[in-house]
Amino acid sequence: MSRETKDSSLQPSLIVLSGMSGSGKNTALRAFEDLGYFCVDNLPTGLIGRLLEMASASQGRIDKLAIVVDIRLRETTGEFERLIHQLRSQARAFSLVFLDASDEALARRYSETRRTHPLARNSSLLEGLRIERRKLVGLRSLADHVIDTSDFSVHDLRQLIYGKFREAEQDGLSITLVSFGYKHGLPFNADLAFDVRYLPNPYFQPGLRELTGNDPEVVAFLQRCPDTQEILSRLEDLLTYLLPRYSREGKSYLTVAIGCTGGRHRSVALSNQLESRLDQLGYRVKAIHRDVRRK
Repeated sequence: MSRETKDSSLQPSLIVLSGMSGSGKNTALRAFEDLGYFCVDNLPTGLIGRLLEMASASQGRIDKLAIVVDIRLRETTGEFERLIHQLRSQARAFSLVFLDASDEALARRYSETRRTHPLARNSSLLEGLRIERRKLVGLRSLADHVIDTSDFSVHDLRQLIYGKFREAEQDGLSITLVSFGYKHGLPFNADLAFDVRYLPNPYFQPGLRELTGNDPEVVAFLQRCPDTQEILSRLEDLLTYLLPRYSREGKSYLTVAIGCTGGRHRSVALSNQLESRLDQLGYRVKAIHRDVRRK
């Protein structure tokens, strides 16, 4: 059995990104990085085999690679095309993604960024684009995915990459629930904030003042109030409506702040219970209690 096929389960999946200069390859590469890919920009084709060997030897620590191969390498397009055929012949998950855009869109982007096209150092921008497009026509024909970004914003392109390449079980949204006390101020990074000061305050109950929302006595006290279960159910319903929509828009982090007066009792208990509910639904969620130790 050959070395290449003997342990194909450890071979990383591979995305090769190519396309026209200014078409959004850097934005796409960052999106793949958000999806957990080990990303390399502008890697010479002769080093790609070495990188794949190193990834395979990582025992699964590097299981997804995304590499940009484009005209900046000053290699012949024939070398690019031979590389693609070689990668397809190996027993690995492989896709070639080619990003394109109209000459008008590319010229506008170069005008906005004031960068120099790699093939137009001694000629006009449009001439450089025409030469590049002619050189890449064969590579484009080999692509598994051709993405025209002419009318895309960076957010549109990132959202499209997430939609096409995010694994079915993968949710890129990380949720942080922050309990806090209003008397200490709102968390500066909160995306959403909810006030639970209308719930009965354990601070005024005998034996509960020195405890926190992490203690079962405080939790039991709050659970005896019908409004506690009501607000938990309503927050769960609202977040399960919002979270897929935040993910669809490419948001990676969401901070939900839950506040009471001092940040030690009600907000702590509710954050913990909401964390448990969202965790059971499969979301990546963590509760942090900012003010639980403050008086």
